[in-house]
Parts: sequence; structure tokens; C-alpha cells
Amino acid sequence: MLRDIYFTVVGFLRTFGALQLFFLRLLVNSPHIFFGRFRLVVQQVQNSGTLSLVIIMVSGFFVGGVLGLQGYSNLARFNAEDSVGTFAAFSLLKELGPVISALLFAGRAGTALASEIGLMKATDQLSAMEMMAVDPLPRVLVPRFLGGVISMPLLAAVFSAIGLLGAHLVGVNLLGVDAGAFWQQMQSTLDMSDVYEGIIKSVVFGVVVSLLAVWEGYNAIPTAEGVGRATTRTVVISAIAVLILDFMITAMAI
Repeated sequence: MLRDIYFTVVGFLRTFGALQLFFLRLLVNSPHIFFGRFRLVVQQVQNSGTLSLVIIMVSGFFVGGVLGLQGYSNLARFNAEDSVGTFAAFSLLKELGPVISALLFAGRAGTALASEIGLMKATDQLSAMEMMAVDPLPRVLVPRFLGGVISMPLLAAVFSAIGLLGAHLVGVNLLGVDAGAFWQQMQSTLDMSDVYEGIIKSVVFGVVVSLLAVWEGYNAIPTAEGVGRATTRTVVISAIAVLILDFMITAMAI
């Protein structure tokens, strides 16, 4: 038993170290790709971000609507129905917006990145590039990594904005909360530090999810089963990492 634990811990440390070296290689090659081949990054922003807008907007609207309903139901006990907007804004900007956007991003864009890169490896496209003296890391992996990092904060902002719209429609139009009080209390209570916390979370989540997606795809076993396993691992590990990092960032912000 101790032997199995030992080898499990050693294997985890080796994988974690290799992931850090892989991340450093991505960072070293990022400036050249970002400024020299920005068109590739724009294409990946289109693939990772634009194509995820529908699920982000629909989810954000209904999450905001639920916050409006729950906020009104709970705040009505204290005769504070006008604070529904503040309740929804704090929940969306600091917590639900970045976290749910990251989970949806991992499920939609992260799996697409991992499966695409894994399929390129399974069909020997990456090996062919190496045989032609073309490093696949800056040509294939870095643009996809940067596209995910850029897309994630934008998607989180869209999620929060649409969520506030949903909370407004439910709280004001459906439940009769005063529109002026809804927005005035939100503006007077929220601070820029609350907004910055959400931005920091979304950037960190974007880096982590994009890194894990390209890592799993690049290291996938070149078979159909291996690609499927890499795709599944991308979602599972990304979700766990997002929740752990969310707790850590929130604890540091208090």
C-alpha cells in the first residue's frame, strides 16, 4: 500500500513538473506569436470565444433570473426587496460569473481544443510538422492557448452582463421591484475592488483551463480511446482546478 502511495505521489510530482515546464515554453513563445502571427490568435479567439457565446448568454440570463427570484424571496423577509440588484451583482461579478463561465468554457472550448490537438497527434499531423523542421508548439499550441486566455475574461464579462439583465427583468418587470432602487443601490454598494476580483478570477481560470486543454491534447495517447480520455480529463481536472483556485483567490481577497 505504501509502495502504491509512493509511486502515485512521485508520478503526480513528475506530471506537475512537466506541466510547469510546458507552461514556461508556452509563455516563452507567446510574444512572438502574439505580435508576429496575431491572425492565428484571432482565429482561435473566434473558435474558443465566439462559438461559446450562445451557451454563455443563455446560461447567464437564466442564472441571473434565478438570482432575481432567490434574492427577492430571501430579502423580502427583511423588507429589503430593493437590494435584489446588489445581491445579483455581487453574486455574478465576484463569484458566479467567472466560475460558471470557466466551467462552461472548459466543457465547450476546452474539450474542443483537447480533442482537436489529440486528433492531430493521432493522425500524425504533429509528427509531420516535426519532420519538416516546424515546431508544433508555437504553430499549433500557443495560438490556441492565447485564444483561450483572451476569450475567457470576455465571456465572463458577457455572462455577468446578461445575468444582470436577467435579474432586472425578473426583479423589476416580474416581481415589481423599483427600477431606480434596483440600479442605484447596486451602484452605491459595489466597489471597483469587487469588479477587479472577478476580472482576476476570469483571467486565472482562462490560463488554467487553456493550459490543461492544450496539455491533455498534446500528451494524449494517439488512439481514439486516448483522445476521448484526454477530452474527459480536460473537463474533470479543469473543473476541480477552477473550484480550488476560486476558493484560494476568494480567501486572499478577504
